[in-house]
Amino acid sequence: MATAAEYGHNSWELSIQVDQREGDEGMKFKLRVKGDLHIGGLMLKLVEKIKAPQDWSDHAIWWEKKSCWLLKTHWTLDKYGVQADADLRYTPQHKPLCIQLPNMKTVRLSVSFSCVVFKAVAEICKALNIRRSEELSLLKPPDDPKKKKKKAKGTESAFDDVLNMDMAGGIYCSLGLYSKTMTPTYDPDSGSPASSTSLWFGENPLMACQPNLPPEELAKLFKPLTLEDKAAINAGWLDSSRSLMERGIQENDRLLLRFKYHSFFDLNPKYDAVRITQLYEQARWAILLEEIDCTEEEMLMFASLQYHICKLTLSTEPLTNSNEPDIDEVEAALSNLEFTLEGRNADKILRLTLKPYKEYWFVFRDTTISYYKNKESANKEPIEQLHLRGCEVIPDVNVTEKKFGLKLLLPAADGMNEVYIRCDNETQYAKWKAACILASKGKTMAYSSYRTEVKNIQSFLQMKSLAPPPGQAAPDVESMEMNAECFVSPRYAKKYKTKQLTTRILEALHNISQLSLMEAKMRFIQAWQSLPEFGIKYYIVRFRGSKKDELLGISYNKLIRIDMSTGLPVTTWRFSNMKQWNVNWEIKQVTIDFDQSVSIAFSCQSCDCKVVHEYIGGYIFLSTRSKDQNETLREELFHKLTGGQD
Repeated sequence: MATAAEYGHNSWELSIQVDQREGDEGMKFKLRVKGDLHIGGLMLKLVEKIKAPQDWSDHAIWWEKKSCWLLKTHWTLDKYGVQADADLRYTPQHKPLCIQLPNMKTVRLSVSFSCVVFKAVAEICKALNIRRSEELSLLKPPDDPKKKKKKAKGTESAFDDVLNMDMAGGIYCSLGLYSKTMTPTYDPDSGSPASSTSLWFGENPLMACQPNLPPEELAKLFKPLTLEDKAAINAGWLDSSRSLMERGIQENDRLLLRFKYHSFFDLNPKYDAVRITQLYEQARWAILLEEIDCTEEEMLMFASLQYHICKLTLSTEPLTNSNEPDIDEVEAALSNLEFTLEGRNADKILRLTLKPYKEYWFVFRDTTISYYKNKESANKEPIEQLHLRGCEVIPDVNVTEKKFGLKLLLPAADGMNEVYIRCDNETQYAKWKAACILASKGKTMAYSSYRTEVKNIQSFLQMKSLAPPPGQAAPDVESMEMNAECFVSPRYAKKYKTKQLTTRILEALHNISQLSLMEAKMRFIQAWQSLPEFGIKYYIVRFRGSKKDELLGISYNKLIRIDMSTGLPVTTWRFSNMKQWNVNWEIKQVTIDFDQSVSIAFSCQSCDCKVVHEYIGGYIFLSTRSKDQNETLREELFHKLTGGQD
């Protein structure tokens, strides 16, 4: 019974639903309250009324109508604007979520539905032992009516098995019970797993590569994607500055954990076994499902690496780091492909060819390429000078066809200009590509590692070569224990007979057969990064002053304006030339200012403009990272760069 004082003119009745257990629909309780009651006091009154002996520390109040958590316990009901018609819910902040990993396997773990997605992803990555959580995010899969029909018929997917985990690192599966409290710790000097946790580390199922699917299963997953289809998928990235509940995610919903930002920092086999494996798996599926274009030669190279990795994964050798390269070697080879280049202080004078294959005499001096009509004209004014500082160097290579080309994207006031150069042979190509990459960073060939870089490029070309060495016997197709069609996309599998495909994969295998398991994964990632379309995410936008929709491609270092009808780039702008960017929330328009008074503005047609704004700001945030291994995640800076409202 309430007293007469409680029924004063300032008090009113508030209805609150209480969720006590997972899956429980909950019971409704009514409390008589006043507007000056703070949220902490409201929860205390509610728990006293429930009279249930359980731990309520993870519970908080959720306001469904306003789609927000009432987490500031010192705020009053009046300050939050809660009135008698508010329908509140007292519910656990941590709820089970089904998360599909890059390897297409699903884990079920308890995730905070009240903190922002950026922090929730950090918690998930900590549970999975994945460093650099800022590179990943959660993607809401697009609705697929065909899959719903299949489910209704009882057809199970190859990926329907769920691995149950908890946030403390416990894993429950057919492999056995792992300790709930054990998390991997590392020796600070060697970086190897400490002996007390080496068993956990060595048997972590997330470190093992998944076996390739049979061709018929792979064919079911294969769906050719247009650029518009890719734009629709990219619209599903969750807003990192809002919570899962605010995004309408419910417990046991299925989300995809993916590497969102293709800027992989400080990859190190001694610390990143799970991260590298999941990164390899994301790259592998991108190749197999043709989410990214590659040539036939590259597809076969990727197939041989997959086959080699599968063989090593199935071997009886324990998974150790003893034969892996040191951290400095790995960083030099794979940190965003930021090659450091070496060489002597000398001019490069070579005969090259420009598209459409007209021959000129080229002189490479410092960070500039000059070209002339012929060698005799080299003492006169050049036809043109190409200033490479800030340029982008893209390979245009087919080793089998002896095609060794470079595409240079040169900074210009209105974006980027394209120049194509063709070299005579792979030795010439390796020297010039190394010099061009060095010059793009404002360094000359006098830099200390030019020769090493030339060798790295030559080694990569050798890996892409499908021809067996002279004198080597033809490969025995019977020696391949696995179906060759498992390692290429369904479209390429139809192009060859199984025996032909097996022969070509085994021929390519000779160049990589000496690689260790981790080296092979790293080579696969490196080759993926070298593809022209690597890391580009597409969105449908409408530029200011235009009456038609176009595509905007966002990569780790640039924005690309793309014609929707042809798929060809129109203009490219580099992040390095960007001065500022912001959003006009009233008209939902993103505006970006570049050097030399260049300004662009566009509205987003395939998603909320916040998604695109966050992508741009996220890459700027990643560019601020340093080599300090103890660096804490600067969440405040991330939200400042991606929020768009400051």
